[in-house]
Amino acid sequence: MCGIAGIFNQRAEQTPDAQTLVNMAAIMHHRGPDGFGYQIMDATGVGFSHARLSIIDLNEERARQPFVSADGNLLLAHNGEFYDFKRIRADLTAQGARFRTKSDSEIVMHLFQREGLEETLKHLRGEFAFGLYDKADDSMYLVRDRFGIKPLYYTETDEGVVFGSELKVLFAHPAVKREFSSEGLYHQLIQVMVPGSTAFEGIRQVAPGHVVKVKRRNGKLELEEQKYWDVNFPQENEYPGDDVDEQPYIDGVRKHLLEAVQHRLTADVPVGCYLSGGIDSCAILGLSAAATQTSVKAFTIGFDSDEYDETPIAQEMAEATGADHHIMRLNADDLYDHFVKTIWHTERTIYNTLGVAKYLMSQQVNEVNYKVVLTGEGSDELFAGYPAFRKDMFLHGLDHLPDSERAAWQELLEKNNKLFKGAMLAREEFVSPAFNAKMGFTPSCVQPWLSCANVALPLIAEHRRNEVEDYDPGKAIADTLDATMLKGRHPLDRAQYVWIKTMLEGQILTWGGDRVDMANSMEARPAFLDHHLAEYAFTVPPHLRIKGNKEKYVLREAMKGLLPETLYKREKFAFMAPPAHTDPKKWQAVLKLAEQFLSREAVEEAGLLDFAEVERTFAKHESDAVSIDEKVQLDAVINHMLGVQILHHHFVKTDVPEMAAQRAKELDWHA
Repeated sequence: MCGIAGIFNQRAEQTPDAQTLVNMAAIMHHRGPDGFGYQIMDATGVGFSHARLSIIDLNEERARQPFVSADGNLLLAHNGEFYDFKRIRADLTAQGARFRTKSDSEIVMHLFQREGLEETLKHLRGEFAFGLYDKADDSMYLVRDRFGIKPLYYTETDEGVVFGSELKVLFAHPAVKREFSSEGLYHQLIQVMVPGSTAFEGIRQVAPGHVVKVKRRNGKLELEEQKYWDVNFPQENEYPGDDVDEQPYIDGVRKHLLEAVQHRLTADVPVGCYLSGGIDSCAILGLSAAATQTSVKAFTIGFDSDEYDETPIAQEMAEATGADHHIMRLNADDLYDHFVKTIWHTERTIYNTLGVAKYLMSQQVNEVNYKVVLTGEGSDELFAGYPAFRKDMFLHGLDHLPDSERAAWQELLEKNNKLFKGAMLAREEFVSPAFNAKMGFTPSCVQPWLSCANVALPLIAEHRRNEVEDYDPGKAIADTLDATMLKGRHPLDRAQYVWIKTMLEGQILTWGGDRVDMANSMEARPAFLDHHLAEYAFTVPPHLRIKGNKEKYVLREAMKGLLPETLYKREKFAFMAPPAHTDPKKWQAVLKLAEQFLSREAVEEAGLLDFAEVERTFAKHESDAVSIDEKVQLDAVINHMLGVQILHHHFVKTDVPEMAAQRAKELDWHA
């Protein structure tokens, strides 16, 4: 697991500056503290660099990237893991390939030379992002894994294309502009982003399951985006009826999950597990312990609020598996004290300080010398675990049930999830005409954030607000969704598809995943997002994902033998940190940050927000007349306001190229 960077200039004779490549690696030293490398291909205008976190093949020299193929034609920089690589490597060796390292990364070049990119991608299993330059075709491929577990950003400058694992890597290049777009600012304030976009003008992400091909023709670079994989549910009429035998699906989920876990235990360093009180991480720990027959190191976050703390169930699971259990207990002071540093790593705003908690946990994992943990992310996406999915199932997917029964189930759902109203569930129904036109209804998962638009728009500084007054954030998101993946699908499948394309990639795998994990040089492996498991999960009938009022039914039954009874019977509890309004000390910490970043001087200097509206928002939050669910929503909005101001401080106000150069000097990384 590492960080990658690269430059592809329009003119072949314009050789990339070697020290700039090194600086781009240095500013993401946290992703790869075990060494760096860079390569410039002669007379191509192309250069890559790499910061290495050694997990597979610990030999520092042998596995140093970027890799150049034996014939000098290919240049590769890879971040992530390819599972099942030993079998692939053995097969290629039998065909005559000769490997120079024991790294999983090297298989890409051999596969590409034999089969081309399209066939190569079919072999790749895991979480990955890579840049591959083909000298013979004078083309570069930027490739991101199927779910977007690993990040990959790119932009066009006057000189060419610059790419990297993080925004700050691009900003370390002097030719890359560092300025907010008005649309990007708007989306930062409402949490949900347009897939493929960022907060910044001209900076894009490679979409999950996509390749961006950069081809040089006549001294100009042409960019083309191609999809190689998507979340493909069956047509609704292809599912079996309600009387289908459940057992084959239960056994199938268990088989595929176990295989995914076994692959992710592959490493040349110790592997631990994240453990909350949920079915997902408990299943991962249980299978890991059974597969390795050892005491697995398990890491748990504990909060100082009984309503949000899940450590008792986590402890029960740890004891049942004989895990070496590490609990990190957080109080109100811990979270906002590290908010600014967390935003430096997330490079986007966060609505809840869970991102800070995850950042602090990865710090503790690093301190006990672990580099790898398995996590439970992705389970809710595959098996419909979130309250929003049950709500959509009750509203749109159970037409055969009487209205009274559906209403009773929905009432129970709202009651059991009242803590999350205003965040995970909307305060009141919000309808997006664009979503309704695209898929027949507005998914409950995006309603809380799209409904923030009327709060967020007045917060934007007047000159920027004028640019987005007629902009519809819901339409911008809906327009990116592939209609062929929605047409004819069950309503639950459509809801899950939207979540996977928006909140999974833009939130859970970003500020809840890679960015806060790799901030402390720690690789997280979400076994549920193994695409073989996912493709099987897509075939599970909706009524076996949500059965009655029980979410993740088929997974629950598949893991029944290793789950504590309390957990097996428990309803899904969304993992969140306690919001600011729940603790006076936490609210004081928010106000302290606001003094620095949301003062009149700071707001007017950045030119992003309207100071009068900022003041009004704080006054409203402190009013006793405001309901709890509105306070939850305002907590999120205030976190976003702080976030955009901190982003401005980190990446616009700060001279990032100079910072990157200074970091390289401190590390003694030089060309």
